[in-house]
Amino acid sequence: MKRGFERTQRVADLIQKALAQLLLQDMTDDRFRLVTITGVNVSRDLSYAKIYVSVLMDEKEKIQQTVTALNRAAKSLRYHLAKEVDLRIIPELKFVYDETTAHGFRISTLIDSAMKKSDKK
Repeated sequence: MKRGFERTQRVADLIQKALAQLLLQDMTDDRFRLVTITGVNVSRDLSYAKIYVSVLMDEKEKIQQTVTALNRAAKSLRYHLAKEVDLRIIPELKFVYDETTAHGFRISTLIDSAMKKSDKK
């Protein structure tokens, strides 16, 4: 019998919520407070999780440094995650920068500026 959501999606949602709490409350690096988890993909065997993040910064170099710092802290985050969630297997974490939020913001800014120009005419 199939339920409304697949198990991998339920685990991904659980990991997303728990990681968001960990990044805000338990981690000492202040850069992690500027990170938003936009999505999580978990492999079918639950051994790997790809975490998509957006960072509230404009400089690409600082964004890359933050994502690199997240990947360095992945083992520590996995350890803390194991304490927070009740799963037999805690997946290995890999953080990837999600450009869709920044891209959407740029498009929205362009549309707003185009609308202002058309209003002036």
